[in-house]
Amino acid sequence: MDANIRIGFAPTRRAIFSAPAAVRFADLTRKKLDEMGICYSDIKEFNEEGLLYDDRDRIRIAEKFKADQVDGLFLAHENFGTEYECARLAKDLNVPVLLWGPRDERPDEKGSRERDSQCGLFATGKVLRRFGVPFTYLTNCNLEDPEFERGVRDFLKVCNVVKKFRNLRILQIGPRPFDFWSTMCNEGELLEKFNIQLAPVPLPELYKEMHRLENEEPEKIQEVVFYCKSSMICKIEDTYLEKVACLKCAMKNLAEHYGASAIAIQCWNALQDEIGIMPCAANSLLNEEGLPVVCETDIHGAITQVMTEAADLGEHRGMFADWTVRHPDNDNGELLQHCGPWPISVAGEKPTICVPVAFPQNGAVSAEAKHGQVSIVRFDGDNGKYSLLLGHAKGIDGPFTRGTYLWIEVNNWKRLEAKIVEGPYIHHCVAVHADVVPVLYEACKYLGIAPDLYDPIEEKVKAYLHGEDVVFDEV
Repeated sequence: MDANIRIGFAPTRRAIFSAPAAVRFADLTRKKLDEMGICYSDIKEFNEEGLLYDDRDRIRIAEKFKADQVDGLFLAHENFGTEYECARLAKDLNVPVLLWGPRDERPDEKGSRERDSQCGLFATGKVLRRFGVPFTYLTNCNLEDPEFERGVRDFLKVCNVVKKFRNLRILQIGPRPFDFWSTMCNEGELLEKFNIQLAPVPLPELYKEMHRLENEEPEKIQEVVFYCKSSMICKIEDTYLEKVACLKCAMKNLAEHYGASAIAIQCWNALQDEIGIMPCAANSLLNEEGLPVVCETDIHGAITQVMTEAADLGEHRGMFADWTVRHPDNDNGELLQHCGPWPISVAGEKPTICVPVAFPQNGAVSAEAKHGQVSIVRFDGDNGKYSLLLGHAKGIDGPFTRGTYLWIEVNNWKRLEAKIVEGPYIHHCVAVHADVVPVLYEACKYLGIAPDLYDPIEEKVKAYLHGEDVVFDEV
């Protein structure tokens, strides 16, 4: 897992309930987090109990969590808890919040109860809403129940999406192609609403870096050439392959120079006029390394791919694709395809570096992606409103075509098609061989984005997030 997510662990109690019981359960929770390998900042040094219940401690806890740069806050109600301290801490930190408490024991023979954790969760939920703090609720369960571990790990994924989204800088190489008005974006609005930054660089800056690499670091280029020849079928001349490798290295260097975590490139047609190749294979190589690169200067597409991969903690690579054509034999089938930017690891066969479908230049990639269940995602917006299209599909057999491609089947294509056409979406999306739908749905509440499920599964998604065993409808 490539996430480096740290949460602030703030177990809480209330005085009228058993402090020793709360301390005992807080330590048990710590032990469970340790067993799970969770990275967290603790509050044991602030009082003898290592619990949140006092305002003076709350201020110092907030200072520590900020200094540790926690990505999320875990409010574990080890007994009833102190709801206003929880809410004040959460408001101050402005990170995703996980609200949970362990199930209570059976009352003793005298009818006494030590903790009343569940009741406290209800109280804290109300106060968090009063403070305008969004939160994630993990059902009142035992530490050893499977829904606890699943819920915590899903929360880490939510934190990762929020972290990547809020700290996103996209390297924009070249302006959008004139013909692609659909990929237009509002740079100022993205910055004002979401702190998403663009680092625009002209194409000549890319060419300059390529020339520098050719003259000063040819060994780096040859390393990439060797990788391509060992990992792919190369049906282009070595001179073109070296251009692919050089372009890949140059794009990576520029991303590092500008502190960007994703790239959107004007992939046609000025690039071909200057260097004589398509950038698809270079894009594919960078995507394989975990640096998302999207085509046609689609800024919203780059945001989509970052969010999609973050929701899976980087375990699977995204496939930036066109919604292309209907399946000739399946009314709910559709072709996802692009000239060749998909990472090597998604392919169901050894990819080929070749000439693309629509252009005469070398440097595209061709391979059918692996079948199986996939999630489909698209971040987009217009008129100041942004949403995230979400849903499931599965890879299916279909006719041979060129480029990187996957025929998919959804439950109801006409319903999905209407959503894409009516917007705010365009003909681009990201697919991934993982179920990221519930995590991205939950992350939306922290980002000011409306989740938009293209199948009527919202209640099932909520049920899953609340700890139920849910099977989404098989496509």
